[in-house]
Amino acid sequence: MKTVNFPEFLWLWNERLGLGTPRHHLRMARWLAARWHAGKSSGRDRELLLMAFRSSGKSTIVGLFCAWVLMGDSNLRILVLAAEFALAKRMVRNVKRIVERHPLTQGLKPRRREQWAADQFTVNRPGELRDPSMVAKGIGANITGSRADIVICDDVEVPNTCDSAPKRADLRERLAEIEYVMVPGGLQLYVGTPHSFYTIYAEAPRLEVSESQPFLAGFQRLEIPLVDPRGRSAWPDRFPPERIAGLRKRSGPNKFDSQMMLRPVNIADGRLDPDRLRLYEAELAYAEANGVPLLTLDGRRLVSASCWWDPSYGAPGKGDASVVAAVFTDEDGGYWLHRVRYLTHDPRQSETDEATQLCRRVAEFVAALHLPAVQLETNGLGRFLPGLLRRELAAGGVPCAVVEAVSKRAKDQRIVDAFDAVLAAGALHAHRSVWTTPFIAEMREWLPGGKARDDGLDAVAGCLLSQPVRLSRPLGKPLERRDWRPGGSLTVPSEFDV
Repeated sequence: MKTVNFPEFLWLWNERLGLGTPRHHLRMARWLAARWHAGKSSGRDRELLLMAFRSSGKSTIVGLFCAWVLMGDSNLRILVLAAEFALAKRMVRNVKRIVERHPLTQGLKPRRREQWAADQFTVNRPGELRDPSMVAKGIGANITGSRADIVICDDVEVPNTCDSAPKRADLRERLAEIEYVMVPGGLQLYVGTPHSFYTIYAEAPRLEVSESQPFLAGFQRLEIPLVDPRGRSAWPDRFPPERIAGLRKRSGPNKFDSQMMLRPVNIADGRLDPDRLRLYEAELAYAEANGVPLLTLDGRRLVSASCWWDPSYGAPGKGDASVVAAVFTDEDGGYWLHRVRYLTHDPRQSETDEATQLCRRVAEFVAALHLPAVQLETNGLGRFLPGLLRRELAAGGVPCAVVEAVSKRAKDQRIVDAFDAVLAAGALHAHRSVWTTPFIAEMREWLPGGKARDDGLDAVAGCLLSQPVRLSRPLGKPLERRDWRPGGSLTVPSEFDV
């Protein structure tokens, strides 16, 4: 019974859980089994790359593969590397569960608890080896001195490890250490999806960064995109055509092509086209109906708002611009870029410092647009402003929360991610006033890595990427204006005794 092949091993596990076995899972299982057998007999096919669309279950299949090879040879040592230790640990934990519960792996679980830890375990085996049967490591961990028969690189490329040239270089340098860990004839398996045009999974070299060959040159590849060349879904039960269409619309063409179709996307292809903006001239209309506040724009009820301030202390016309932007969302999911204001201070006002001047202008901006909260980017100089802005809001009687935000992702990628989906869907409206600001020129001239100004783009990207903030208002001078967002509390006066 222990000579069962991997596809049957997978089928038995799914039967035990009451699950079906999708066709693309069988395809992965057959490919992995064929490569494993070929490697054992001839020493070939020891370098593999498995790419499949997001949420395809590829990590689950690889975990079952690990349990299957340990069933056949309990002396094997498997090292799992991932971008984060928690992700690698999750795969190890999953394999432990399979070993415990699969009908064909009974007897592998050791009796001693210290050999059955959360991040590593050792199955019952005849040999006394120093390294455990399976161990999890983050890509930044020190693996010097380890030895492995199989190294699995599960999602080592994620935005946090590849969104800049130095990070990509560091990732490649760390992955090169695998050569010193693998035993002769060992198996190396990469599992993931591309997150950059300069991905480690590319089939062709990137000549512009001095690559003479792809990083994984010579690796046997299996690629399973969500949609095949005939337009058929690889997993129709989970991803029918209508869900694929919705996913494409929500994520945008760049992210969909990268994560679901496995096409490394050049960020420059996401160049921003202001002609995709939908111009409007309507102004905000605030009203109350039966005591319930209501904010509308061009006849549509607004349900949430995002405001982002990217501050700068540069003198007018010099250095980075200090930009505050406001985006509203309506009931149908449309986005309304209502204002983008490039703030300046007056150097001649010696009695008031520039930071206070800018905070007052933001307070005026917030009050005019009925905004419930403003997110302040606190990178660099911005970390000194939240307290000052709260003081100016309170002094002006503006009931608005200040939310401190830190941008950790590369600015170019953040801008593409923010604009790609909404522009492709035609869901971003822009007020006439926006067209009179430098923002439109920034859109036309922007290229990733270029030297064109992008201060307005960065502020609007912050609005689009942030979740609408629904916080209670800070105490200040009372205003007649009430909270226009739906779902707020309503106080009804009563004149009767109980």
